[in-house]
Amino acid sequence: MALKWTESLEIAIALDEAHPEVDPKAVRFTDLMTWVLALDDFNDGPEHCGERILEAIQMAWIEERE
Repeated sequence: MALKWTESLEIAIALDEAHPEVDPKAVRFTDLMTWVLALDDFNDGPEHCGERILEAIQMAWIEERE
């Protein structure tokens, strides 16, 4: 399954599995974007990402943790 930027919940789950030691509330967007691009199942270009998408991913990750 190839993940795209619009799949914030699936990306959040993958990030939570890849970075269990990280507090998603304290993640900088630059790091978040780098980590998403590094996910094995991720297949989308960085040019399709913006601040709103990163906010949605971060919020989904926070909710996934809680």
